[in-house]
Amino acid sequence: MRETNQTQVTEFLLLGLSDDPHTQKLLFILFLGVYLITVLANLLLTYLVQVDSRLHTPMYFFLCNLSLADFCFSTNIVPQALAHLLSQKKIISFTRCATQLLFFLIFGCTQCAFLAVMSYDRYVAICNPLHYPSIMTWRVCVQLAAGSWTSGILVSVVDTTFTLSLPYQGSNSIAHFFCEAPALLILASTDTHTSEMVIFLMGVVILLIPVSLILVSYSHIIVTVVRMKSAVGRLKAFSTCGSHLMVVILFYGSAIVTYMTPKSSKEQEKLVSVFYGVVTPMLNPLIYSLRNKDVKGALRKVATRNFSCRLEIFHDSETLLAPYL
Repeated sequence: MRETNQTQVTEFLLLGLSDDPHTQKLLFILFLGVYLITVLANLLLTYLVQVDSRLHTPMYFFLCNLSLADFCFSTNIVPQALAHLLSQKKIISFTRCATQLLFFLIFGCTQCAFLAVMSYDRYVAICNPLHYPSIMTWRVCVQLAAGSWTSGILVSVVDTTFTLSLPYQGSNSIAHFFCEAPALLILASTDTHTSEMVIFLMGVVILLIPVSLILVSYSHIIVTVVRMKSAVGRLKAFSTCGSHLMVVILFYGSAIVTYMTPKSSKEQEKLVSVFYGVVTPMLNPLIYSLRNKDVKGALRKVATRNFSCRLEIFHDSETLLAPYL
C-alpha cells in the first residue's frame, strides 16, 4: 500500500505519446488530419441520413446514432491532445480529467451497445425478412437506441465513480495522452483491487456480453446467407454485414485488449488507445459509406441537387443583370 500522508492531487500531468518536439509536430499534423476527417465524415453521414428518405430505415437510424457517438467520442479526446502537442506544460485539472473520463466512457460504452443493436437489426432483416417491419418498428428502434445510451451512461458512471473515489496523492504524472481509467488507477495511493474488479465486471457487461450477442446473431446470419439460392442476395447480405463486422472487429478488438486482458506495456496500451480513441471514429463512417451503395447514392443525389441549385442561381443572376450589361 502506498503512503497516504501527502496532499491530494488537484491536477495531472499528461506525459503524452512522445517527448521529442519533432515527433510531436508530426503527431499534431496526423491527429489534426484524422480529426477533421472524423468530424466531416460523421456529420456528413448524419446529414445524408436526415435528408434522404431512402435512408429513413432502422439500420440508418442506428448508424446515425453511432456517428453521433463517434463524433462526441473523438471530440472529447482529440482537441485537448492537439493542444498538448503544441504546449510545453501538458496539465489537466482533476475536474477536467474526471469530466473527460466520464464522457469518454459514456460515448465509448454507447458505441459498444449500438454495435450489438445493429447486429440484431441485421439478424432480423436477413433471417426474418417477412417479419422485419413488424418487429423493427420505430417504437422498438427508439427503445433500443434509448437503452443503448442509458446503458452507456450507467456503466460509465460506475467506472468513473470507482476510479475517482480513490485517493490520489503524491505522483500526478499520467503515462498517457488523455485520462483513461487504467492509466489513472496506477497513480492511486491505495489498493485498487476492488476498483479494478468493478471495471472488469463492467467490461463484461458492455464488452463481452454485446460481443457474444453479435457472434450469435452473425452465426445465424451466416447460416441463412449460405442457404440462399440467389447469388445476388448472398452478395448483398455479405456486403451489408461485412461493413458492420469490420467495425466490430476494429473497435471491440482494441477495447478488449485494453480493459479485459492482463496489463501490457504502457507504450502498447497508448498505441491501442490511439487506435480506438482517435482512428476508429474516423474509420466507422468511411467503412459504411465506401461499402454502401445507398449512402453513396444519397451523396451523389445531394451533390447533384446542390450543383443544380448553383446553376439556377447563376442563370437567375445573369438574367437580372442582363439590362445593365
